Amino acid sequence: MSQPAHQRINKLRQELIHHNHLYYVQAQPSISDREYDRLMKELSDLEAAHPDLMTEDSPTCRVGGEPIAGFKTVQHALPMMSIDNTYDAESVRAFDVRMRKLLGVQPRYVLEPKVDGNAASLRYENGVLQLVATRGDGRHGDDITAQARTIQAIPLRLRSSEVTPIPPILEVRGEIYIPNVVFQKINAERAASGEERFMNPRNLTAGALKQLDPKITASRRLSFVSHGLGEVDELGTDSYWQSLQMLQKWGLPVSDHVKIVDDIDAAVVEIEAFAKVRGKLPFQTDGMVVKVDSLLQREKAGYTSKAPRWVIAFKYAAEQVQTVLRSVDWNVGKGGTLTPVARLEPVLIGGVTV
Repeated sequence: MSQPAHQRINKLRQELIHHNHLYYVQAQPSISDREYDRLMKELSDLEAAHPDLMTEDSPTCRVGGEPIAGFKTVQHALPMMSIDNTYDAESVRAFDVRMRKLLGVQPRYVLEPKVDGNAASLRYENGVLQLVATRGDGRHGDDITAQARTIQAIPLRLRSSEVTPIPPILEVRGEIYIPNVVFQKINAERAASGEERFMNPRNLTAGALKQLDPKITASRRLSFVSHGLGEVDELGTDSYWQSLQMLQKWGLPVSDHVKIVDDIDAAVVEIEAFAKVRGKLPFQTDGMVVKVDSLLQREKAGYTSKAPRWVIAFKYAAEQVQTVLRSVDWNVGKGGTLTPVARLEPVLIGGVTV
């Protein structure tokens, strides 16, 4: 005897959510695309036959709904502040001196890759995604929930865990970005059709999130990585490092290159080590962010008018490579001004062909 519709629908949703997490977050798919499509079609057919059982967090809602009229401005529960940058190890050590003076102890530090994308805040209430907003001016941002729902790496419903209960309110700060391989493919397709290539992945990501039609956003195959917290009700830990482990258990993506260290010497070692691998990663990154681990110590360190005192971003020097000048075209402006346009041999830099 076959399962009742509601039981089969729930089972299919759980299976598809599990496989989405394996594919888009852990990069370890366990079934073929054909089998995945079969499960998705069965779920879609069942939901069409039983519209009363349809829910907004179903995997079938990922492809995007009808175009929206415009973006609504929303206020962040907690500000999304900027981060102070530095380009040398001496400034990172000076940051540590300030922290030890402010806190009276040697803090532990968490280091995370500075992903070159677009910052966003995800708000979950009772484990269900309710709002996704851009950083905007730090206090107000655009409501891009419809667009973000198409991003497979962003769970529509968090995975429950008895060991680590999901807070009633959980805001996750992170970066929406486009993987290098997707960026390359889109540019190759545009070049083949005679269209102008996109300059860099970050601009393409920003443009995708500004699309009023979520289906266009979905076609860009964006991704997401968590790197912070906003408003949280009853997190249950003082350690940011532990909170990242909790986010992973709930189904949110966290970078594989996050590290925790006991002092600034170890942090500098990690920064130098990451410089050797960052160009081989599947996403664009221009730095390493150093954060105090303890959330209580962060509150004690406080904030300036623009940025938290307990975090600093080390930014690497821009990568440079040589290429070949193929030719020069001359464009004539309306006033007769000549503008040279260089035609260069494409070159791979930072995982992207320029």
